[in-house]
Amino acid sequence: MTTRTLYLFCSAAPPVFDVARVIEEAQARGWDVCLGLTPSAAEWLDESLDGLAALTGHPVRSRYKRPGEPDAWPPPDAVLVASATMNTVNAWALGLTDRWVVGVVAEGIGKGIPMAVMPCVNAAYAEHPQFAKSLDTLRTAGVRVLYGPEGFEPNPPGEKRPYPWTTALDAAADLTP
Repeated sequence: MTTRTLYLFCSAAPPVFDVARVIEEAQARGWDVCLGLTPSAAEWLDESLDGLAALTGHPVRSRYKRPGEPDAWPPPDAVLVASATMNTVNAWALGLTDRWVVGVVAEGIGKGIPMAVMPCVNAAYAEHPQFAKSLDTLRTAGVRVLYGPEGFEPNPPGEKRPYPWTTALDAAADLTP
């Protein structure tokens, strides 16, 4: 089996604490996983970053590299942005690339990289008018949006539900032949 490279990008939402298990599941499916985190997610996982790098065999990234520095990761066959907060979804759709994760996926649209996003927002955030517009913008740009009955369904604020990681990994597999 040929190994494909998956960029797994996570925002600071509670499902990020499951990322080691998710990486192992993706690896069992034949992916070479490179983990990228928003700065807040990297802060949340600070004590686990070395272990996550050892698990993936790649440095965990959360910041832009300096000009002229070589890229430490192989090129992606697919990108999965999960769990994606409202901030990440809106920044991506609006092209606000001050955070590395958002910069990679914003550029990925223009490069034609197969990408999927699964939000993680509560029902109150989901009611914000920009959120729906952002999801539509990403769909129009060719990003597979895993939201609603076929992906993540928002829960009331404060309610905890399992995050559908299997659905996200299934979608990533569907992105590549």
